[in-house]
Amino acid sequence: MIDKQLLRETVEKAIAGTDIFIVDITVGTDNRIVVEIDSRDGIDIDTCAGITRDIEAVFNRDDEDYELEVGSAGLTSPFKVREQYVKNIGNEVEVLTRDGRKLHGTLTEVSDTGFTVEIATKIKEPGAKRPTIVNQPETFGFGDVKSVKYMIQFK
Repeated sequence: MIDKQLLRETVEKAIAGTDIFIVDITVGTDNRIVVEIDSRDGIDIDTCAGITRDIEAVFNRDDEDYELEVGSAGLTSPFKVREQYVKNIGNEVEVLTRDGRKLHGTLTEVSDTGFTVEIATKIKEPGAKRPTIVNQPETFGFGDVKSVKYMIQFK
């Protein structure tokens, strides 16, 4: 069986000194290894190939056969680590709360315990003929949401 801790250490060593961060590392029962990485500027194929070579230098396929996939976290995948939230400050996100609400707004702030999204809300002022749209901040704890995703918009 592949040593997941040694695998994580190998990837951390390969990305040391860069702005790249680990999103997820999974090792399946069939020795299928998936390493998801990301950075503020995105990930290119050469970076993935370099990390693949570093992993293959430590884990000999002759000792234990495995399938290896190193890639960036998908654009439409839910955020898994705090660094993904930080990377997306200022971007539109979709928040699915534990109570089933689906909200869209701009990610404005990230702390150690949660994040804040500005959500456009229609509010009708007393005496006004029409409601006005106001951006209201709503703060969530990381455990209060089922998922948060980058929202792709085509304009």
